[in-house]
Amino acid sequence: MMNRVTEMVLGIIGGLIGFGAAFFALFMGTIDAAVNEAASGLTALGISAFVFSGLAVIGAIAVKWKPVFCGWVMAVSGLILLISLGLFGVVPALFLIPAGLMGIIRKEKQPAAAES
Repeated sequence: MMNRVTEMVLGIIGGLIGFGAAFFALFMGTIDAAVNEAASGLTALGISAFVFSGLAVIGAIAVKWKPVFCGWVMAVSGLILLISLGLFGVVPALFLIPAGLMGIIRKEKQPAAAES
């Protein structure tokens, strides 16, 4: 089993920052709903960011056992956070997308065969 601490740390940090940005989006959506009579999609985007931040943290924790699948989970979560949160999703995406790509691309080193 390969050491995947880098992907795990980047993924957890990106997911936690994503949680903060999602809570901020939910807060702003609630204020917008209280002030304006028209419906706003900001609350729905905050909920989707919250869900995908949770998926990113789960993917970061499980990257040691299923690195390729969890790498895809983190990369897609980073892209969706970037889309749903706009500029607030840049920082979590900067952590999650490289962590996901590292999980997808990095391969285990094969032990060198001893020649007789």
